[in-house]
Amino acid sequence: MELFEGYIFTALCSTNFLISCLLFSKITREQREPYMDEIFHIPQAQKYCEGKFYEWDPMITTLPGLYLASVGLIQPVVWLADLTGKVVCSSAMLRFINTLFNCGNLYLLYLIVCKLHLKDKSHTAWQRVLTALSLSSFPVLYFFTFLYYTDAGSTFFTLFTYLMTLYSSHKAAAMLGVCAILFRQTNLVWVGFCAGTVVAQKMDEVWAAEQTKKRDQRSPTACHVPLSIAGTKRLARFLWEFASATTNVKAVVAVTWPYLMVAGGFAGFVVWNRGIVVGDRSSHEACLNFPQLFYFLSFTLLFSLPLTLCHKRALRFLQSLRRQPLLYFALTALTLLLVWRFTHVHKYLLADNRHFPFYMWQRVYQRHELVRYLLVPGYVFAAWTFLDTLLRGRSLFWVLAFCVCLVASTVPQKLLEFRYFIMPYLLYRLHLPLAPVPRLLLEAGLYTVVNGATIYVFLHRSFQWPESTDVQRFMW
Repeated sequence: MELFEGYIFTALCSTNFLISCLLFSKITREQREPYMDEIFHIPQAQKYCEGKFYEWDPMITTLPGLYLASVGLIQPVVWLADLTGKVVCSSAMLRFINTLFNCGNLYLLYLIVCKLHLKDKSHTAWQRVLTALSLSSFPVLYFFTFLYYTDAGSTFFTLFTYLMTLYSSHKAAAMLGVCAILFRQTNLVWVGFCAGTVVAQKMDEVWAAEQTKKRDQRSPTACHVPLSIAGTKRLARFLWEFASATTNVKAVVAVTWPYLMVAGGFAGFVVWNRGIVVGDRSSHEACLNFPQLFYFLSFTLLFSLPLTLCHKRALRFLQSLRRQPLLYFALTALTLLLVWRFTHVHKYLLADNRHFPFYMWQRVYQRHELVRYLLVPGYVFAAWTFLDTLLRGRSLFWVLAFCVCLVASTVPQKLLEFRYFIMPYLLYRLHLPLAPVPRLLLEAGLYTVVNGATIYVFLHRSFQWPESTDVQRFMW
């Protein structure tokens, strides 16, 4: 069976790589010159190829991980093939690196799926392989594998970090986490998430031990607390007792010290750099933009519909609503307050009509000032679905760690940018129970349609601004 699964995975990997190469060739022929953020990334990478490591474009906001990885991959090829001239570190050569990262992401996703779900013998090889293949073609991530952006490499090293954490190789995970941070500083949050899963595992053990002492057989291995005021108090009491116990703190630090060193090093960098952003800080200022969390939940609900949509879940939501109306009334009121007081709109969102969020904001949120409030019930349902699906496969402590990191990665962002949702969505989707093959095929079909439409629009629906002769294209 394992041999058969290996054959299936290898065949699908080869097919995926072939299709990606064909799409890469088509996109590169149509858009030969650097486009959008590539006008900053490609010249900077070419400087690194020339050995000019001390020259830096002040408009670039991320650390040089992408450029260092590019030089590390391209230079051996240059030496072996004896390449010279413009082909070395050309736009096409640099973009192709992300196509290679896409293959790496597919392999890492498959390994993570196997690690998370292989114990359940009821799952088939097709379910594991299709899950990895579908997630590697996740539309927002897949589109940027054909351009020279940081997303593919950032996702690769973050997934690699998490895989090492799952195998308890925490030193290796911390070193890979540094690589992920070099691609994008906000990946520190996901390095923290890896440490948080270790802490959550320790909490699960302590919780199970306490329940055994109390002869409570309801949940010997996981934390199940009812969603109520009493349940919240019970959970808060446990968290306080856990954090105040010296033995627990020592046990946690003994395991998570590699991640703590990464956090300490990053803190030193922030002090030295006087901020997180490297270059253009005026356009990347942090703020409390709580609706970003609601946009992510809506985004997640939409792309996970093939797996999460069912009448039983809708009935459970209605039953929960009927049982605890005061709780949902309070949640709705809080959401309305956050939308009212903390909605921030970045200047790029209103000015750049090349990005899909521009049209979403213009045609939905700007249609009427009440629209943002009318969407609140949908946000509440999306949040309930998000937690309901996660809590069916993960412990409450794991979900708490994930939610804290989710808030930390989304709320400070002023700009509504779907690329910021890639990593939290993939982690959410990876931890859902493996779906039946028909639903996985439906998910893959949805992603394929969205990818096809996105690439078609990018290639064949170009336009020009009145004040410029440059070709403009629509993209995520």
